[in-house]
Amino acid sequence: VQLVESGGGLVQPGGSLRLSCAASGSIFSINAMGWYRQAPGKQRELVADITSDGRTNYADSVKGRFTISRDNAKKTVYLQMNSLKSEDTAVYYCNADGRYYTDGAIFQLIDFRSWGQGTQVTVSS
Repeated sequence: VQLVESGGGLVQPGGSLRLSCAASGSIFSINAMGWYRQAPGKQRELVADITSDGRTNYADSVKGRFTISRDNAKKTVYLQMNSLKSEDTAVYYCNADGRYYTDGAIFQLIDFRSWGQGTQVTVSS
């Protein structure tokens, strides 16, 4: 299962960006999808995640500014980031877990947890 992110870039403080992450492969089902970020010299941290039925969870630092959503038909998760601050500067990673199927002689369902390659978000004037 592959996750491909897009939408990062350079934005001024107070600006907005929208990240997208599309999952592909022999996916049977996806449970939670989420966004993490890692700033230089810091540990990777959860930004927000969303379950298959739409329940969301946010880090305190982004509540009220970021909105996570997903399109299950497109196997895509989005992160709308508003009122960006310099401390939001980081590499943002998409994450998803679920099950994929094997298409050999025997049909099998196998659990997966995958990461995207990361997309840089820089907030600077």
